[in-house]
Amino acid sequence: MKKILILILFAVVFINAQTPSAETILKKIDENMVSENQVVISKMIIHGRRISRTIRSKSWSIGDSKNFTEYLSPAREKGTKMLKIEDNLWIYTPSTDRIIKISGHMLKQSIMGSDLSYEDMMESQELTESYDAKVTGSTVVDEANCWVIDLMGKVDDLAYHKRKIWVDTIKYIPLREELYAKNGKLLKRMELKNIINIEGRWYPKKMIFKDMLKRGKGTEFVIDDIKFDQDIPEYKFSKAGLKR
Repeated sequence: MKKILILILFAVVFINAQTPSAETILKKIDENMVSENQVVISKMIIHGRRISRTIRSKSWSIGDSKNFTEYLSPAREKGTKMLKIEDNLWIYTPSTDRIIKISGHMLKQSIMGSDLSYEDMMESQELTESYDAKVTGSTVVDEANCWVIDLMGKVDDLAYHKRKIWVDTIKYIPLREELYAKNGKLLKRMELKNIINIEGRWYPKKMIFKDMLKRGKGTEFVIDDIKFDQDIPEYKFSKAGLKR
C-alpha cells in the first residue's frame, strides 16, 4: 500500500514538473498571436435569431496599437472604415460622410450587430501585462490536450475582469475562452478552430464568438488570408486616410 502511495505521489510530482508556469504559457500564446504587423482579409458571419449575414473586410495592423479596417461588402457596409490608434477609435461611414470618435459608453456597442463590441477591438495589452494567471487543471478540447488557466485582471481598464482559457499543450493556442464581468457573470464565450502553422507560428483560421447576453446564435470570424511582417505605409493609420 505504501509503495502505491509513493508511486502516485511521484506521478503527481512528475506531471507538475512537466507543466510550465502560467506566465510562460501566456508568453508563448502572445508569441503566436501578437505580431509586429499583419494584413488580414476576412469575413464575419453574424448568425442572428432568424437570418445570417456575411460582412467582408481587409485590415492592416501594427502590433496591438494601430489598426485600420475597411469593409468590402455587402453594399450596405462597403466603404465603412475604422481606425484605432492606441486608446482612440474612429469610424467613417460613407452614407453620412462623417468621422465619429467611438468612446465612453459607445465602446460597449456591437460592431455591425455582431457578438463583438468596439471594446473588444480596443483590447491592446498582452495577456501577461493585463492579468495574473494560474494553471488550475487540464482537460481535452477538440481531441487536443489542454491546460486550463484562470486569469484575474491586475489593471483597472479591462473589459473583462476574469478570463478562463483552455490552451493546447503542444501549439500554445487557446482553443476555448470564457470572459467574465467583475461580479463573476459570464459575458462571452469564444472558440478557436482550424489551427494552422503560418510562417512559423500557430494561428486560428476561425474564431467563434457568443455574447451570452444576446439571443442570437453567435458570430464567426473567418480568416481568408493573413500575412505577417508586411510593409504597411504610415498613411494607413491617419484620420485623413478614413476618407480616401
